[in-house]
Amino acid sequence: MLALGSRPDVFETVLVHTGQHYDAGMSDVFFEDLQMGSPDEYLNVGSGTHAEQTAAVLVAFEKVLAAAPPDIVLVAGDVNSTLACALATRKLNVPVGHVEAGLRSRNWAMPEEVNRVVTDILSDYLFTPSPDANENLEAEGISSDRIHLVGNIMIDSLARALPEAGKRQACSSVGLEPKTYGLITLHRPSNIDEDAQLKEILTSIGDAMPAAVFPVHPRTRKRITALEADGFSVAGTIKLLEPLGYYDFLSLMMDASFVLTDSGGIQEETTYLGVPCMTLREETERPITVGEGTNELVTLERLPDAVASVIKGDWKRGTIPDLWDGKTADRIVQILEKGIVPKLRGSG
Repeated sequence: MLALGSRPDVFETVLVHTGQHYDAGMSDVFFEDLQMGSPDEYLNVGSGTHAEQTAAVLVAFEKVLAAAPPDIVLVAGDVNSTLACALATRKLNVPVGHVEAGLRSRNWAMPEEVNRVVTDILSDYLFTPSPDANENLEAEGISSDRIHLVGNIMIDSLARALPEAGKRQACSSVGLEPKTYGLITLHRPSNIDEDAQLKEILTSIGDAMPAAVFPVHPRTRKRITALEADGFSVAGTIKLLEPLGYYDFLSLMMDASFVLTDSGGIQEETTYLGVPCMTLREETERPITVGEGTNELVTLERLPDAVASVIKGDWKRGTIPDLWDGKTADRIVQILEKGIVPKLRGSG
């Protein structure tokens, strides 16, 4: 949005917020912290099953497109809104650009994997964050002229936010010192939907970590509250927090001795920051964070040894991948200006 907005002579932008994430702590605060401004359209689709949510976005977004047909629609990431907006756009024969294209976990039990693959098939412009994403798309038969290696868009936001986040000292607000705690984020169904699994995870974290901070996703909070109602107690070493804004969360991440997560984006952010990351999953759609970065896939059985390795200073240091330099948005805008704009001008 910022990069496009810097060229008002060329681009006019319309920001659509689907409302898939509607909790103020998971939505409004990010518009504020990232200085995105108020959305031009708010679809207010709310929660529901994957089918209900995807269908609601599809219907609502089609009306936005019909009311003011755009020259191109950019969708980001791999959530249900990404797929629904791409599908509605393609049905109306409008070009689609997918930011963060080509990532693959090869785990079809993940709804995000379905969203990624279908969105990439529908898209005219595939903006990839790393070479492995290009390889994935080419192996699936997608023409190379649709694929553009531009770098990681999330690093643009991260690099821009670092100065403010560095001022926050969020760990002191929860009574901790830098590099004395682990930061936890968990929200994927495979980790939180089964009571026995979630209990085991929380117990293992409490046993393995001397101190941990856990900003809890609303969905995860409901699960933990239900367990506590049945008599389960979260270890006292784990501080449960409400969802945080981007700056405060980034501040906690910068000062953490390590991060335990099942999030895709956090694997990338910790790699850029050089913070040890343990991903509680069997696979990752971001293998570059393992091959080049600070991330490792861990199981519950391996978690105590992994934490001990960090405490001893034995964790790998990692490097920052190429093109993760905070200039990805500028490269995307340049490609759009060379590709989309001449076609529009040529059409009169």
